[in-house]
Amino acid sequence: MLDGVSLDQLRTFIAASDEGSFSAAARLLHRSQSAVSEMIATLEMQMGIVLFDRTGRYPQLTAAGRVLLADARGVVSGVDFMKARAKGMSSGLEPELSVVVDVFFPMDRVTAVATGFRETFPHTPLRLYVEALGGVFQPLLDGRAGIGIAGPLPDLPSSMSSEALGGIRFMMVASRDHPLARFDGVIPREELARHVQLVLADRTTLSAGRERGVMSPLTWRLADLYAKHHFLLGGLGWGGMPFHTVRADIESGRLVELRVEDISQGGANMPMTVVYPTAEPPGPAGRWLVDRLKLCPGGTANQ
Repeated sequence: MLDGVSLDQLRTFIAASDEGSFSAAARLLHRSQSAVSEMIATLEMQMGIVLFDRTGRYPQLTAAGRVLLADARGVVSGVDFMKARAKGMSSGLEPELSVVVDVFFPMDRVTAVATGFRETFPHTPLRLYVEALGGVFQPLLDGRAGIGIAGPLPDLPSSMSSEALGGIRFMMVASRDHPLARFDGVIPREELARHVQLVLADRTTLSAGRERGVMSPLTWRLADLYAKHHFLLGGLGWGGMPFHTVRADIESGRLVELRVEDISQGGANMPMTVVYPTAEPPGPAGRWLVDRLKLCPGGTANQ
């Protein structure tokens, strides 16, 4: 008998509970009270459960009715969600949006855009990866993600298209107790080479043989920006960091900006780009997200 339970019955059950009476539910559903009463009675018979106690002036949910009401809401909500998603997909909306973000990109900027995304596309789940260097491109190449927010690489894979997304400030820093922090004047390359440089490692082979920003033969390589940040604070080496990540440390004096040869004081501009497979450009939800990232405050090199 349970196979014969319909969505219409469940919606009527929910309406009767929410409105407090069969007559109020009938008005809400634009039906007669007798039709509502009969539908709920049929549902109770099919389930073999009494959902409402009818001994008082108004029907009251039984203990079993309260439990099953939550299940009914879950079923109806799931079906409504499926219908909304199917409607979106039929109009070209992505069933899910997967985005991979460079670890250097400001996460508060992503969060602000994601908040608007949730409100605009409530039925499109967002899947987010955070990677570094070639790790941004690998999920795009193997199909796990459709959009990437990437920092600079020497070569963009030929199958990818890109759009400019502004830049971030990137500067060389060290702990206030590090010898380089006490260097008087601009630090020449020869001096940098005498100290361990902390370098973010690529988990993939996409940048193999191509070093970027490595100025010392003495390197410690870390595959996690959080670990690199802590190693810098611990005085274990010097290295480059996005300014928004170390701003508080610089303002408090825990880290010191290094005046490095060929790099302007205040940091260099690191351009950021949106990348995606040329053969599969962003759909409506993806295009919305990309455009909002471009408009979101914080997209200049001064951030």
